[in-house]
Amino acid sequence: MKQGLLRKWLIITLPLIAAAVLLFPTFRASQLEKQRQELVAAKNETALAAFDKENGETLRKNKEQSLKLGLDLRGGIYVTLEADVIRLLEESAMRDAIDEVFLETLEQTRQQVESGGDDDVLPVFLKNFDAIARPKGRKLFSYYDTGDNRDLSEDAIVKRLERNINEAIDQAIEVVRQRIDKYGVAETTIQKQGTRRIVIELPGVSNEAEVRSLLQTTARLEFKLLRSNAQIVRSFFAIDQLLKNKGAQATASTNATATASTATTSAASTATASAGADSAKKDPYAGLSDEQKREKFKKDYPFTSLFVTYFNPPGEGQQPVPVIYEKNEFPEGEYSFQIPEETLQKYEEIMARPDVRRIIGNEYQVLVSAKPEPFFERQGIKLYYIYGVLAKPELTGDVISDAQATFDPTTNAPMVTMDMNADGAANWARITGANIKKRIAIVLDDRVYSAPTVQNKITGGRSQITGSSTIDEARLLEIVLKAGALKAPVKIVEERVVGPSLGEDSIRKGIISGAIAALLVVLFMILYYANAGMLADIAVMVNILLVVALLAAFGGTLTLPGIAGLILTLGMAVDTNILVFERIREELAHGRSLRAAVDEGFKRAFNAILDSNITTMITGAILYYLGTGPIRGFAVTLMIGIIITLFTGITLSKVFFELILSRGATSINLGQPASDKA
Repeated sequence: MKQGLLRKWLIITLPLIAAAVLLFPTFRASQLEKQRQELVAAKNETALAAFDKENGETLRKNKEQSLKLGLDLRGGIYVTLEADVIRLLEESAMRDAIDEVFLETLEQTRQQVESGGDDDVLPVFLKNFDAIARPKGRKLFSYYDTGDNRDLSEDAIVKRLERNINEAIDQAIEVVRQRIDKYGVAETTIQKQGTRRIVIELPGVSNEAEVRSLLQTTARLEFKLLRSNAQIVRSFFAIDQLLKNKGAQATASTNATATASTATTSAASTATASAGADSAKKDPYAGLSDEQKREKFKKDYPFTSLFVTYFNPPGEGQQPVPVIYEKNEFPEGEYSFQIPEETLQKYEEIMARPDVRRIIGNEYQVLVSAKPEPFFERQGIKLYYIYGVLAKPELTGDVISDAQATFDPTTNAPMVTMDMNADGAANWARITGANIKKRIAIVLDDRVYSAPTVQNKITGGRSQITGSSTIDEARLLEIVLKAGALKAPVKIVEERVVGPSLGEDSIRKGIISGAIAALLVVLFMILYYANAGMLADIAVMVNILLVVALLAAFGGTLTLPGIAGLILTLGMAVDTNILVFERIREELAHGRSLRAAVDEGFKRAFNAILDSNITTMITGAILYYLGTGPIRGFAVTLMIGIIITLFTGITLSKVFFELILSRGATSINLGQPASDKA
């Protein structure tokens, strides 16, 4: 007898204990997050650093195990990404075959596509190709190969481009999903929209800027040989001449950094000295103040005044020499370039022009560093490096098998270790062996993250990437390295931030509606079924608690549709008890004892309860399989609720009755008149 009672109490208490254990991380994470937000609001950086050191890992682990709130409840970011299919069309072409006609076709396609929204790019490109390139004698196979020597038709080229585009979009979706999963944003919604767009919902994002950076950096990882040589400098000189001839005035910001201003003044002074050395030439800067010299220098050199150029003489101990683009005469050797953040946008606008791209040519690329130079940044000055690289990559990111952010054991500085697969390791050994004492740029989405000098041949495929300022920066690089390489880069075309006020309003309305529904159900059960109704209410409350706990255990996300699913679960749980109670009433009306009526009532109601829940489960499964986003959230909550309802409505409710019977009760108030009781 005692063992039977113990078993019954365990059936009641164990689920409650399990629910408490599963929901504790949610409670703990909420506590720690509240403490941290108070420190952030107080701007107490010392206390915040101490808190992160002591509780940071605990907070992270509890967040991973806690119940997540959806975008409609917690807030977050809604992002639309667009794949650059035109870039894919350009890079799919044979590099040596690209000419001005092809670039004109691409530019016309880009203008039409950007003005037309989410148009399918390939038909627009083919239409422009027919209008621009074919009259000049060009064919598709002038720029593309089919990849199959058995079929050299243009139809084969079109099919191959279609396949490449479809694969690129699918790959972009997968890469974004992998990266977000590795970043730790749970229960995101990622789906294709139209022909080249991807819609992403990121609920509960704590660092919006970092996630934006994560999405914009689309894992086009490439390893390119550095070539900041005289050829690049001559191209810069030609861009200056182009802008002056066309009357373009690329003026830098008047708020340039002190370093950039000093360098510009120095460059203007160098130009003055050069002019003074030539007796036949009048000094154009004579009699001007430093400010006037800078302004005139910007007009004389509309492109190269945006950054500072240095020639690095060969040999150790040599000081860099500032370069003035006065004549198209530059010594062979290595150059370096620095650009302040204030002029970076103007520089990028100029570099994006088709006529400027033609000057750079197809052999080279000119890229900017992904982050400011750390030494100057610590002094409050943001200077970026400009690099000349060979356009053709030596390796791409698809050879990387693993990456890990860690610390250099000798310097304790953040770094990333990178491992390559067998093919990548063999090629990397060949590349590093052939370029000892030369620099290789590590390029992510046309931004240079590092340009280390190869010290020796690297075998085995393991390398170390240093230069990260913080471990968070190294972790972000680790995530991107793991994501592989994209065939088509993507960009953010729409971004909406769902603020906390909207989330709080949704939570409040959801809680109020759920509380009202629960209260009405509780009152109805008590008024209609009296004492038995109270037992049913306890079972229903346990039901809701277990549903929420299981959502947390499975890493689920609670959304507004999920709250609707909880309310529906509440009604279904009560419906289960109503079926049982009505059966018990019938048995009592036939003169059975309370124990016999309870046993028979649960037995006879079981089939009806099981049938109704199975049909609802099938509906939920269909919604989950075919639905997306909020519909899936509703379906998951509903299916978990069904499973828990079968437990609480049948097992738990019967245990309550058996505990009452074990105390010798011969009747229970089911809301019936006293004459109908057993």
